[in-house]
Amino acid sequence: MCYEACMDEQIRYRGKTYCSKEINEIREVIAAHRDRSRWFISREICRRWNWTQPNGVLKDMICRGLLVRLEAQKLIELPAAKIPSPYPGRRKPPAIEVDQTPVEGKLSDFKPVELLQVRRTPLEKVYQGLIEQYHYLGYSRPVGEHLEYLARSQNQPLACIGWCSAPRHIGCRDRHIGWTKEQRIRNLSLVVINTRFLILPWVRVPHLASHLLGTMARRISRDWQEIYHHEVVWLETFVDPARGFLGTCYKAANWIYLGQTTGRGKDDQTNKVNRSLKAVWGYPLRKDFRQVLGENLL
Repeated sequence: MCYEACMDEQIRYRGKTYCSKEINEIREVIAAHRDRSRWFISREICRRWNWTQPNGVLKDMICRGLLVRLEAQKLIELPAAKIPSPYPGRRKPPAIEVDQTPVEGKLSDFKPVELLQVRRTPLEKVYQGLIEQYHYLGYSRPVGEHLEYLARSQNQPLACIGWCSAPRHIGCRDRHIGWTKEQRIRNLSLVVINTRFLILPWVRVPHLASHLLGTMARRISRDWQEIYHHEVVWLETFVDPARGFLGTCYKAANWIYLGQTTGRGKDDQTNKVNRSLKAVWGYPLRKDFRQVLGENLL
């Protein structure tokens, strides 16, 4: 860390402090490629800094966020945008028309329940539209690695489940795993968080939610390996008691209650609660998860 430079110019983004050294390097790239697009500049910075996901894909979206933050603080001046961003943020997915005939009965009446990984498939728009229409948080494009699932029975959608890269730091989770800060930074890619879980409003099938969580636990690491070329070792989620959610389906699927969040965002600088406290639940996919997550992987 360039401590002397940090006394001059610095910015903290996604858990890392960028000093004058890094900021000046970004300025040099912009100056050398003033006639190129922001997309080109962010990818050039990723190449210089070796910013890649485990499957070798450049972390362009994360770098783009850093550039936008730097420009907002008037630390850099980006070229004018030539085309609309390929990551349009909160653009709402179109509405999806699906059969809303009530689905009621025993779980056995609807087996086998298909659980389809729909990212990068034609069914991805169905997932996004259903989440936008029927989940209280709506749909937003996850940052980093993510997979999306659609559960169906006899071609009728029953549920949607979304997963993405885990938050950098959750105190109760980190204490339960027992890893050091360095181990967490090194192995965080082996942890994913369940960001969306929607049983469609007209579906009333007892035990469906815990059944889907059990199915996910048996296949998500294989799916992650196929797309991102690394396994998944630990699953986690947040449950919001303020909205009346108790985490019943996670408990039924043998997830572990770990504690509560601090009620502060990832970029908080005030150490004051600014959002509701969430219950944190976790699920290990391997018996030796502590050993694996504590390894000094290259």
